[in-house]
Amino acid sequence: MTRTVFEKSDVTSLVTEVFRELGYEGASMSKITARTRLSKGSLYHFFPGGKDQMAAEILAHIDQWFISNIYEPLEKHDPRAAIDHMWQEVDSYFQSGQRICLIGAFALDETRDRFAIVIRQYFIRWIEALSAALVRTGVSQEAADQISEETIAGIQGGLILSRALHDESFFERTLANLAQRVSKTIADLQ
Repeated sequence: MTRTVFEKSDVTSLVTEVFRELGYEGASMSKITARTRLSKGSLYHFFPGGKDQMAAEILAHIDQWFISNIYEPLEKHDPRAAIDHMWQEVDSYFQSGQRICLIGAFALDETRDRFAIVIRQYFIRWIEALSAALVRTGVSQEAADQISEETIAGIQGGLILSRALHDESFFERTLANLAQRVSKTIADLQ
């Protein structure tokens, strides 16, 4: 039985989870309809451009969430509070490591080329925002850039291993270790 939806945001959420589970290449229209229980007509009503439009809008939605909840706080708010906030938001967003980073997943397959600019910008903005916050705490630019790159790489790696090991505590430990390292770097400046 098909599902009735009236808001595009509802459809986007359903389709996002299919992409998270199957990836871009694995998410055929027939699989999207089966897993969302939406008809092809409903999907094309909301996404006339098909699967490419779905993916582009999902990536834009994710980007907006990160702008509001991660990047802008790091760029504009008290840096220590924003960094602490980042750990909480990352843990919540990725459901303690049980939800993959869809942009990270897209970066690993042929989808990378289709959405290269969006994928690249997601990682660059996060690294730069964290680095800017660290610099505002007194960390040198060079150290801030290195810590930021290693932190984002650690988060992404933690997500992969947590899912692969079916162990959400792995991601939680990874975040705690990364947070401790960043806090120690800041504290050592005092």
